[in-house]
Amino acid sequence: MVLYFSATGNSAYVAKKISAMLQEEDLDLFSRLKENDTTALQSERPFVVVSPTYAWQLPHLLRDWLKRTELKGSKKIYFVLTCGNSIGNAEKGLKKLCGEIGKEYCGCAQIVMPENYIVLFQAPREEEARKIIQKAEPVMRHVAQRIASGDFLQTPNITPLHRLESGMINNMFYRFYIGSKKFRVKINCIHCGKCAAVCVKNNIQMQNGRPQWGNDCIHCMACICQCPVEAIEYGKATKGKVRYHCPVKADAPTEK
Repeated sequence: MVLYFSATGNSAYVAKKISAMLQEEDLDLFSRLKENDTTALQSERPFVVVSPTYAWQLPHLLRDWLKRTELKGSKKIYFVLTCGNSIGNAEKGLKKLCGEIGKEYCGCAQIVMPENYIVLFQAPREEEARKIIQKAEPVMRHVAQRIASGDFLQTPNITPLHRLESGMINNMFYRFYIGSKKFRVKINCIHCGKCAAVCVKNNIQMQNGRPQWGNDCIHCMACICQCPVEAIEYGKATKGKVRYHCPVKADAPTEK
């Protein structure tokens, strides 16, 4: 069973591609995470978790959900993490997680996809995004083949920088940087409520037709990138930047 969480479509695309190659069921965890649904899941074949990396680690939201949710059947679990550049030393935290939930860690693969964290970085325009996704296709096939064969997924070589990114920087990122006070909505808001609907933490409430942010943001970028009229900004950091959502559907033919 392929389990996935995705805010702007990259991990959903990868999960659906890999599940199709493996002929496995895939399950979007968005509703379960949003509703805090920890109903047990069953699979006799290895579990495969596909997720973005947040500050070079598995998102804490997903990590904590896995700790509370019983995964019955197979003891084996693979991880496939999407990123804009590197997953750092995410493997260390994944091994610890597997020990806590009683699963056999079968490795972690890195899939480089278009950047979406527009608070700090620039997201690519559609043409460039499609090229990045096309380049990732052979990596997805290789990962699926290794999982199908029961092989361990090798993480890229870990450097001192990777350890720093996934360690101290990750801790500082969650403690000091992530917040929602800088979100603002512009006058062109059409009051559709999509931002609230796509917030996995239920951190956005519509008041008088306009979104209001609470204090439980994870910077997934779903609200800002999925707004149909680009009415949301994060301070001055996102002004003029491309909003990103995966431009390719998983069932579309692979570009040659």
